Formats: sequence, structure tokens, C-alpha cells
Amino acid sequence: MRGAITPRTILISVMHANNEVGTVQPIAEIGRIAREHDVLFHSDAAQSAGKIPTNVDELWVDLLTIAGHRLYAPKGVSALYDRRGVELEPLIHDAGHEGGRRAGTESALLAVGLGAACALAQDLAPMARVRALRDRLWRDLQRHFGDRVILNGHPDRRLPNTLNVSFVGRIGAETLAGLHGVAASTGSACHAGRIELSPVLAAKGVPLEIGMGAVRFSLGRYTTADEIDAVGERLSHVLANAA
Repeated sequence: MRGAITPRTILISVMHANNEVGTVQPIAEIGRIAREHDVLFHSDAAQSAGKIPTNVDELWVDLLTIAGHRLYAPKGVSALYDRRGVELEPLIHDAGHEGGRRAGTESALLAVGLGAACALAQDLAPMARVRALRDRLWRDLQRHFGDRVILNGHPDRRLPNTLNVSFVGRIGAETLAGLHGVAASTGSACHAGRIELSPVLAAKGVPLEIGMGAVRFSLGRYTTADEIDAVGERLSHVLANAA
């Protein structure tokens, strides 16, 4: 990181946790390096807020963004934290709304909804149960598929609700097509009939034959053990029929 900073560097922006594989970045360490070089540091905490600690002082950030719908707030609202003394160019000019940063009448309903959701999200105790369910699903997949299923992402330093795995020799989009009623996603992007390797997995050096089989499972605070077991059973059925 230090080697990447030049005299022309004015801002460093790193997501707190990756939205695809869940890997948590060393934000506090990066923030201290940025402070040493007098460079502003921004982190996108859309994925991490409400799942792992995101205290702005502990993370050494100057700017931090969150997305309301990731915290069970209404869709369409987000927030930007800016440390006192940071000067920002207004997004929309000609009025003094939001401290002069964005002209236009705010939605009180969305703001209150976000505030209430954030207050509830401060309690991270439920995430221990979510982590246990995520690990339960991973063990179930290992039991069913052995070395034909591979974990994508750091084994420990990742979000407690995220499980990204590759089914070797499969296409993620085809696996998802058989999982009716399961809200999961694939790292592959389909455009005009083409299926491409996820840029995140490509950057990690994941081989094509493994990365193309990637599927991401995201758990929530209200996910149940029965739902986790049902996903494991359905995957076994889908992949057995595709063999």
C-alpha cells in the first residue's frame, strides 16, 4: 500500500468487505498509512455495516458510505460519513441542504428508517448465529461434494453471512437455474448469451474451470436452520441430475 502512494495521490478508496466473496480488508491498517501520508481515506461499508464492527474511529477512515437496504432499511437511502474538517464539493449546487453538500429536499421517511435500522444493527450478537448457519451449509456441501466444491474467499477473514463456493466442472448460472425459490447469485455475468468469469475471481487467480462454477449464498439475520438444510438437499438433487 505504501508503495502505491505517490505525490499525486489525493484519495484512497477501499471497500471494507468484498460484496462477492465476503473477504474483509485490513481497513484500519490502510487508514493509518493514509493518515501518515496526509491522504484522504474512504471505505465502502455497504456490505459490512450491521454484520461486523464498523466504528469510524477504529477504522481510521475520513469517509465511509453505507447502503440502507443492506441494513433492512427502506430501499433508496444511503449515508455518507465525513470526518470533521473534510471538505467536499457539493453533488448538487444552489442550496444549503445536508450541510451544503447536496441541494434538494430530503426524504424524512427514508432518513428515519435508516436511523432506526442502524440503531438495531448495532447489536451484532445475531451474527454469531448467522456465522454458525453459514458454516453449517459449508460443512453440508463438503459432505455431499467433497473436493468437487471449493471455497472462494478467505477461510476466516470474511463476512459472517457470505459463502461463495465453486462447484468444479459446473456453470454457476446453470446451478442457480435449478435452485427455484433460493435467493442466491453467481459471480458470473451473463451478457448476450455469454457467460464470463467473475472479475473478482479472475483477479484472485482462480482458474476458469473452477471460477465458472461459482455460486454466492448470502444469509440474513432471519435465515433459519431449516432453510439452510433445504438448500443443501436441493443442491444435491440439482447437481446429481446434472451429472
